[in-house]
Amino acid sequence: MSSSVENEPMQFNENALAGRELEWAVNTPETLEAHKKANGNIIRTRFPPEPNGYLHIGHAKSMNMNFSLAFEKLGVPVEHRRTIFRYDDTNPAAEEVEYIDSLRRDLEWLGWTPERTTYSSDNFQKLHDFAVELIHKGKAYVCDMSKAEMEIQRDLAVRRAKARSVGKDPDVEAPITDPNVLPGRNRNTSVERNLDLFAKMNMGLFEEGSYTLRLKMDFESANPNMYDLVAYRIKYTTHPHAGPGWCVYPAYDFTHGICDSLEHIDYSICTLEFETRREPYYWILWALDLYRPKVYEMSRLNLQYTVLSKRRLLKLVNAHHVRGWDDPRMPTISGLRRRGYTKDIVNTFCNDVGATRAMNVVAIDKLNQTARQALSTTSRRAMAALDPIEVHITNFDEESQKQDTMTFEVQNSPTDASMGSHTVTLTRTIYIDGSDFRLKDSSTYYGLAPNKAVGLKYYGCNLICDEVVQNSNNNNNKVTLLKCRLDSSDDRKKPKTYITWVPSDGIPCEVRIYNNLFTVPEPTDLWEKELNPESEVVHPHAMIDPSVKDCVDVQDIDKWKSNAAFQFERMGYFVVDLDTEYKSSENCGKLVFNRTVSLKEESFKKELTAEEEAAVQARKEKGKADVEKKEARMKIDPKDFFKLCEEYQGKYSKFDDETGIPTHDADGKELTKSAKKKLAKDQTKHIKQVKAWTKSHEKK
Repeated sequence: MSSSVENEPMQFNENALAGRELEWAVNTPETLEAHKKANGNIIRTRFPPEPNGYLHIGHAKSMNMNFSLAFEKLGVPVEHRRTIFRYDDTNPAAEEVEYIDSLRRDLEWLGWTPERTTYSSDNFQKLHDFAVELIHKGKAYVCDMSKAEMEIQRDLAVRRAKARSVGKDPDVEAPITDPNVLPGRNRNTSVERNLDLFAKMNMGLFEEGSYTLRLKMDFESANPNMYDLVAYRIKYTTHPHAGPGWCVYPAYDFTHGICDSLEHIDYSICTLEFETRREPYYWILWALDLYRPKVYEMSRLNLQYTVLSKRRLLKLVNAHHVRGWDDPRMPTISGLRRRGYTKDIVNTFCNDVGATRAMNVVAIDKLNQTARQALSTTSRRAMAALDPIEVHITNFDEESQKQDTMTFEVQNSPTDASMGSHTVTLTRTIYIDGSDFRLKDSSTYYGLAPNKAVGLKYYGCNLICDEVVQNSNNNNNKVTLLKCRLDSSDDRKKPKTYITWVPSDGIPCEVRIYNNLFTVPEPTDLWEKELNPESEVVHPHAMIDPSVKDCVDVQDIDKWKSNAAFQFERMGYFVVDLDTEYKSSENCGKLVFNRTVSLKEESFKKELTAEEEAAVQARKEKGKADVEKKEARMKIDPKDFFKLCEEYQGKYSKFDDETGIPTHDADGKELTKSAKKKLAKDQTKHIKQVKAWTKSHEKK
């Protein structure tokens, strides 16, 4: 049902996504009226990935922009927002059905609902007809220049443009010595010749690479993207969506602007590297007298310790640096999902990053912290031991008789009672994580050591290590067993920490600890040498408490959804991996967990070497000395500043009687006015520091 309100033009902030203006970008009154008639009060964007790989977190940012943030910036009401999901499938040689399916599934998983799904290839006939129209208009021609010849042509045009830009004569700086190179031997050929050759290209009469259809643009432009771009090329490859029938395929630059126009897109949003493609985008639409959408370029997402180039991601997969496109170390949506990042984490991160034209590199900690905040309230708690050490409790019978029960109720979430609870039972034999035990104790270590007490989580009393059994085989002296006793006495010493444990009926599992994929924040051209050898650390003999049995089963695991997530207490957030084959009803089968992100690091978790402990102690002593040095400095009277401060001692021989500012250097030579002026500034700075320091200490 229509109303006068619905027919009134909608008001929104058009300038919120304004880009560089071009004469070609101006719509004629007729095309603008036709667009308004087609869209009404709808404002439409599009998300057009190419199905030549898996979507990554950069695409997630683009989705967030096109489905949500762009409308927020424009001030478009929810009911007037529309986004098309378009497969930009113009290169059949690089596209596969696997990728086409994964793009759709990732979009759905992230929670975005497009107005409709389209394919650039569905417009192949229209695109072909537009190419013919441009030939008729004398704005396109068939070219037999090789790729190498085109590069020579382009290089010459670039050098001539640079000469013009600095006021020099291009015919002197970069003369055209052969018209076959520039403007090219085919550029001014007849319409009839070009129509005939293009038809023969379509019929498959020529070899790949022998001919292309090029746009007759502008070789005198300062923008190399205007140097007669290739619109069509010959490819004898069956298209994964359109099927057989085509042996010429349109190029991206020719296709995407026309598809934007045909789909009545209002805002064509891309990343800044496409800013120089603005000219050809609008030139093509101008030449065809089609509707011209507004184009807005935003900065691409650059994330620390990873790469987002599809070429590099493909090489990571093909060179077996990772397990596949969905490896938890990969920045792909599939990889993030497998690692345990939920759609809320990814979307929140993208929303927080926002969309601007400023180039920057986003810290990986921002993504990690977003994950921690989300998972802390939604993950079920469990206790695990990654490198288990067996513990025999020697006085278990005696201590168990003192307690009402050795079974304890544990809240699945300490902040959300609705998540319920589970129980854990302290058994005669338990397992603790290897990081919670050391043979040699230290003042900075709070975990278990010989003749030392720690608390046991949930039991509440102490565990004391009396005896250590080590494996003497192969001379590795690995700790294989700890003989400990429980201490529930009233006068027991309060422990500095409580360690987690797994009962004797714990479930064996494999735990994969994931770290940054690269050793440097911003990988260089030598990125393969910068891969982190410890980006994946596998603990094949880990154990987890049996309460997870109720939450994990192979039949519930799905690569296209978020699988069961847990917080391994004191360790981090983990998710069930796709390699899991565990059957809860039979309590058997391989059980695999991936670490999504760590908890905040606790100092006792890392065992320090003697050198590291010495370095820690040295830093403490230096810090203490620095504090004492600063206190002494702040007590110096400004008049004596240059006499008593360490950095000035011995540099000056005479000082002003009133101010204390030096007047002569150590050799008795009088200082210049500028030198005295600089020293006066140093003294003023010292006075301000003394006042600030005195004020802060008065508050204490």
